[in-house]
Amino acid sequence: MIGFVNGLSIGRNGRHVVSRRGSRGAARCAMAGGDTRSALEIAEGVRSGAFSAEEVTREYLDRIVDRDSEICAFLSVDAEEALESARRIDRARENSEKLGSLAGVPVAVKDNLCIKGSSTTAGSRILENYVAPYTATAVQRLQAAGAVLIGKTNMDEYGMGSSTEKSAFTTTRNPWDTSRVSGGSSGGSAAAVAARECVIAVGSDTGGSIRQPASYCGVTGLKCTYGRVSRYGLLAYASSLDTVGPLATSAVDAALAAQIMAGVDRLDGTSLPDDVPDFVGMLQDKSGASLEGVRIGVIDEAFEGGIDDQVAEKVNDAISVLESLGAEVVRTSLPNLRVATSAYYILAPSEASANLARYDGVRYGERNEDPENMSSLYTMSRKNGLGEEVKRRIMVGTFALSTGYYDAFYLRAQKIRTVVAQDFQSAFEKDIDLLVSPVSPTPAMGVGEKADDPVSMYTQDILTIPASLAGLPAISVPCGFSSTGLPIGLQVIGSFGKEADVLRAAHAYQLNTDFHAKSPHGQDGQVGDLKEYENGEEKDPGLSSGLLEGLEVLALRVTSDVLSPNLLRMRLNEIYAPNDDVLEDILS
Repeated sequence: MIGFVNGLSIGRNGRHVVSRRGSRGAARCAMAGGDTRSALEIAEGVRSGAFSAEEVTREYLDRIVDRDSEICAFLSVDAEEALESARRIDRARENSEKLGSLAGVPVAVKDNLCIKGSSTTAGSRILENYVAPYTATAVQRLQAAGAVLIGKTNMDEYGMGSSTEKSAFTTTRNPWDTSRVSGGSSGGSAAAVAARECVIAVGSDTGGSIRQPASYCGVTGLKCTYGRVSRYGLLAYASSLDTVGPLATSAVDAALAAQIMAGVDRLDGTSLPDDVPDFVGMLQDKSGASLEGVRIGVIDEAFEGGIDDQVAEKVNDAISVLESLGAEVVRTSLPNLRVATSAYYILAPSEASANLARYDGVRYGERNEDPENMSSLYTMSRKNGLGEEVKRRIMVGTFALSTGYYDAFYLRAQKIRTVVAQDFQSAFEKDIDLLVSPVSPTPAMGVGEKADDPVSMYTQDILTIPASLAGLPAISVPCGFSSTGLPIGLQVIGSFGKEADVLRAAHAYQLNTDFHAKSPHGQDGQVGDLKEYENGEEKDPGLSSGLLEGLEVLALRVTSDVLSPNLLRMRLNEIYAPNDDVLEDILS
């Protein structure tokens, strides 16, 4: 897509924005201080006529030109359509028409959510030229509320990754330190919000793909209760885990976006029929600043071996703030937390192996142009179009579902999922309203640091996966910085359907701290200084053996060796055999 901002072109080299600074125009003056404006403030300003939606849109498009060639948050930007959308909003205001609650607010969308007439790649070469024929329900609702869609953000291919390094097109850099990753798989959305290239971004979370990048990039990321937001129009990874949610600077903006996107959808049979609470109204109530009467459980297992000392320190500081706001803080246990990750990396690949079968060059996806036969058409289309990580997970999932191994792996993982959910239920039945933990064991890793070590990469999600398996709402809230200036996130988890409680705690915390309001940009609006990253210079705490149990299977390369069923069966049995006694205790 090619667009123009104040006469400047926004184009693509590969699939990310590359054009640089040009003339600024009136929008810079009209939106002075725009880096700190919330979605509520922008929408109110547009409705009142303090500034126009077009001025706001030009300002954010200019920022993309200024900043994104270094960060690579976006895969595509449609400036012309964004400006035309903004002009329609301005004309509606001039005609005294009622404007929505997101009037003129620039919103970015993860590239696994369909927008009619726009490229939707899911970060994969096999969908490089796919143009969506319809718009995802969540995105459609944002548009109806007046949001201006400015572009599609980068992601790990089909959501399978924790750093955006698994994108087929480019790696998104962390705006706080461009030698670091932005997290994943919604790393492009998180980086776009952190770099103030949009006000709100839409992401998807399967095992932590909103919360982990939000933590890495110092923004607020909300994973809604499973089914709260329609999945219609979301390219599926693992259907029983996938959720759509917002990333924003503050809990209030996240609440606004979630409230708009949420609600039953006849096009998604898994969407919840429950009424959507007034999240924003609850936060704006004067009592929102207090946590009196709220009982918060600190998950003991989340602070066991493998957690970076600085992460633990900042999260404990944040817990002290919550306590000072009136919350009662108690210690609690989720005894099966350590096996949740192993279960996830059987369940999610199993569902992916079925969901991604459609990308074969016949039904969907780029087709091999010179196949020898039908079998070759399928094989070569998938071989050329899908990345190594996607192939790895498809192989593991296909094996786990195969005859003779379904009970040993998939069924066992489903049972573990059940006991993990029961652990949460037991905690909430003890009059605990919310649970807290770090979001990730460490701050953002260096680009390339774990790219060739899948097992180590998977462990970045050990603290976010449990809530995903249980389908619970959870939020990542910025709670401090490491000694090298990298953001650290606090995770707040609520019981099923209780986004309001999670948002209340996040909002109360943000009213009394300013970590969420900090920006990685200097006075000139450029990306923060590039820091050197040298292996071994910073502490790598490693992970306890308990958290690594069962993960080694996913380090298998997709090679001719992996294609041998006997070898794969042998490796899986080696990994799981030592855990039989433990698992029998859990499942009994």
